Amino acid sequence: MSVNGVGHPGDQTYSPRVHFMENGFDKFVSASFKKDSYTQSTGSLEEDKVTVNGNYICLLTNGEMAHIHHAEEREARAGRKVESTCTGENGHTLLVHSGIERWASPLAVQGQEAAINQHFVQFPKYGTTRPYLDDNDNQPLIKPHSSAGPRGPQWRKESLPFTATGNVQPGTALAPAEQLWSTSRDHSVKLRVAMSGPGSEAPMTVYQMFQETVRNYGDLPALAAKKDGNWETLTYKEYFQQCRAAAKSFLKLGLERYHGVGILGFNSPEWFIADIGCILAGGLAVGIYVTNSPEACQYVANNCEANVLVVENHKQLVKILKVKDQLPHLKAIVQYKDELEQKLSNLYTWKEFLKLGEDVNEEALNDVIRSQVANECCSLIYTSGTTGHPKGVMLSHDNITWQANAAGIMNNLKQGEQMIVSYLPLSHVAAQINDMWICMRFAGTTYFAEPDALKGSLVNTLREVRPTTFLGVPRVWEKMQEKMKAMGAKASTMRRKVANWAKSIGLRASYNAMNGSDSVPWGYMLANSLVFKKVRVALGLDRCNACYTGAAPITKDTLEYFMSFNIPLFELYGMSESTGPHTISWHSANRIMSCGKEMIGCSTKLDKPDEDGIGEICFWGRHVFMGYLSMREQTEGALDQEGWLHSGDLGKHDKDGFLFVTGRIKELIITAGGENIPPVPIEDAVKEEVPIISNAMLVGDRRKFLSALLTLKCNIDDSGEPTDELAPESVEFCEQWGFTVGRISDLTIKRPPAISKAIQEGIERVNIRAPSNAQKIQKWTILERDFSISGGELGPTMKLKRPIVHKMYKEEIERFYAE
Repeated sequence: MSVNGVGHPGDQTYSPRVHFMENGFDKFVSASFKKDSYTQSTGSLEEDKVTVNGNYICLLTNGEMAHIHHAEEREARAGRKVESTCTGENGHTLLVHSGIERWASPLAVQGQEAAINQHFVQFPKYGTTRPYLDDNDNQPLIKPHSSAGPRGPQWRKESLPFTATGNVQPGTALAPAEQLWSTSRDHSVKLRVAMSGPGSEAPMTVYQMFQETVRNYGDLPALAAKKDGNWETLTYKEYFQQCRAAAKSFLKLGLERYHGVGILGFNSPEWFIADIGCILAGGLAVGIYVTNSPEACQYVANNCEANVLVVENHKQLVKILKVKDQLPHLKAIVQYKDELEQKLSNLYTWKEFLKLGEDVNEEALNDVIRSQVANECCSLIYTSGTTGHPKGVMLSHDNITWQANAAGIMNNLKQGEQMIVSYLPLSHVAAQINDMWICMRFAGTTYFAEPDALKGSLVNTLREVRPTTFLGVPRVWEKMQEKMKAMGAKASTMRRKVANWAKSIGLRASYNAMNGSDSVPWGYMLANSLVFKKVRVALGLDRCNACYTGAAPITKDTLEYFMSFNIPLFELYGMSESTGPHTISWHSANRIMSCGKEMIGCSTKLDKPDEDGIGEICFWGRHVFMGYLSMREQTEGALDQEGWLHSGDLGKHDKDGFLFVTGRIKELIITAGGENIPPVPIEDAVKEEVPIISNAMLVGDRRKFLSALLTLKCNIDDSGEPTDELAPESVEFCEQWGFTVGRISDLTIKRPPAISKAIQEGIERVNIRAPSNAQKIQKWTILERDFSISGGELGPTMKLKRPIVHKMYKEEIERFYAE
C-alpha cells in the first residue's frame, strides 16, 4: 500500500520555526513549507515495516531554498528517529531529524495505525527548527509553553493512541486522558510530549524498554551480587525471565491491578526483580525505607493498598507482623534473605515465591502486559515525610523510560559499558533511576554493595568493581573527605608537603577545566602520577568517568577538596516528583555550587522572580510526575494550571544558563523585623569556617535575631549511630587550640574557653560576610550528639528535618531568647 503526501496529507500547511541563538537568548523565525513545497512523498506499510520517501523544498530565513531528501525504513510501532540529508541552495549541508509527532490513519493496515513524520532542520549556525502547526489549518492542537529558562520556548503536543502488534507488546501506546495530572491509581494522564527533538520520543512502557535491551544485549551481565564471598551474576536474559517468573507469582498470590507491592530491604537482585515483576503483573511497585518504624511501614502499605509485602529478613518481617492486622489489603508476605524463623500462613521464602507462579499460563501474563500503556502509573515513590505524612509520588511508565533514556544521553553513556555500585536506598528516586532504570536502558551492570556499605565496606566494593560512574549523597562525600584527611594527618611530613603541593595544582587544573580552558598548571603531570592516580585507585574510582552528588546540598569545601585531587563532583538537582534529575552538571558544563543545566527536553521557569532574579524553580518535561496518590489538594499545590511543577526551591540562572539553588521557600526564616533569610548558605559557611562542625541549623523564625544549633564531627559505631567519641579531625582541631580531648561530652560539660573562642571566631568570619545585621548569628550552642537518621533529625538521604529538630531541641532554642 502507498499514499502520496505522507507527512503533509491533503492541503495542510506545515510551518517549522527556525531556532537560533542571539546574545544568549532563543529566537524563533518562521520558515514555512507551503502546500506545494514538496514534490513527492510516498509511504508504504508491509506487515510491521514503514517505508517513507520524500523530497521537500523549504525557504530558509537567509533566503536560501533548502532541498530535503528524506528516506527511512523502520518498525511501525518503534517510532525511532532517523537522519535525512538537506542541502541548501548555496551548497551548505544541513541535517534533518525525523521523529513521530502525531499518529494518523492513512497507512492503517491490519488494524494498525502508522506514524506520520514531521521534520526539523538542524543548522550548523542557527540551531534547530521546531515545528509549529497553525490551529487555523485544522491541525491537531499544539499549545506553546514559554520558558524563562535558558532553553527558551518549548512546544508541546499530546500524541493520540496507536495500535501495535507483536508478541507481548502493549496494545496501545497511550490511553485517552483529559488532564496532565491525576490522583487516582487507575487513571491515565496526558504527556508533555515536545513537538520535535528531545522530548518528542515515542512513549514506551517499562516492559518495552526491558524487552529491547534483552533482545539486543541479552547475554551481557545485568546484576551482580556476592554470595559466600564470590560474585554471582545474572545476564539480561536470566534477569528478564526471573522478572516474568516473579510477575506470574504475584498474579498467583492475587495481586490486583494498580495495587501495591511494598519492598522493604537493602539493595539486592531480589529487590529489582520484585519491583519489575510487580510492574509487569500490573501492580504498583513501592519501596519502603528500611529505617521506617512499624507504624511508618503500615502507613505506606495501607496507602498504596499493598496486596504483597516483600521483606529482606526477620528484622524487617517483625515490623510488618506488628501491623499486619491493620493492612486490610495484604494477602501475602515474601522474605528474600535468610531462612524463616517462624512458619506462618501466606509467608513465603523467595524460592517458594518464585515457584508459586509456575502453573500460571504465560499468555495470562502476556495479556496483562499487553494492556499496559505508557501514560499510566507503575511506581510509587514515597516522600520522606519531613512536613507530615509521606506522599505517594505517582510515576508513569513514560516518566521512568523517558528519564532513563534522557539521563543516559546527557551523560554520554554507551550501550553495554556502564558499571555501577548500588548502595543508596532504592526507596529513593535517585537510586532507582540510577541503579535500576538507566542501567537497564543502556545494558549496564549493577553490582550490589554489602548491607553495611555506609558503615565502612563501601570502599571495598568500589575497589573490586571499579565503577564507570558513581553517585553519592553529600554525606557520603563528606565522610570520604573526613577519612582521607584523617589518613593524611598520619602521613610523614614529606608526604603531607607533596600532597598539599599536588592538591594546589589539582584545584587550579579543575577550575581551568570548569572554565573551559585546556591549559594545566606546571607540574600537573607529576602531581597526577604521584598523587591523583593513587587516590583514585585507593577509592576505587580509577576508571570512573563521572562522580555525581545529589539529593541534598553540598558544601563548597567538599567540592573543592575533591577537585584538588582532580575528582570533580557533578551536582544533580531534582525531586521525586521529577523522576530524579531535572538539571545535570557534566564535564563540559560545570560551575562550582551550580546544579548544572536542564535535562534535554526539559524546561525551567523561575516563578515570581525578585530584583536579583531569584524565583521559585518550576519544572516542565516528560519527567514531571502524575500526581500524589489520593491527595488532590497537595497535587494541585504542586502542579499549577499550566502543568508546571513547583519545586518549593528558590533559585536563579547565571548568564550562561547554569541553575543555582539559593534556598527553600518553606525553610526561609522570617525574622521579627520581616527579613527573609535562606538558612542553608549561612549554615554551609559555618561548616566551612569551623571544620569541627558536622551539622549546623539556623533558628530565628519570628525572633529578633538568629541563633545556631551545632553538632561536632564524631565517630560512627557499627550500627551507624553517632558516638560520643570525637572524629580524628575534631581531635586535631582541638589540639591546634591547645586542648586535648577525645569526647563530645568533654566539650559540652567543660566548655573549654579556647575551643569556644575558636568556634566564635569562625562564626564572626561568617558574620563579616553577611549582607545585613539580621543575617548575623548572635548565639550558638553545641548539642550533645550529632544528627542521624535513627535519631530522627535526618531523612534517608541525610536531609535535615527542620520541624523535627525544632521539636527535639525546643528547650535549647528557647534559652537563646530567654533574656
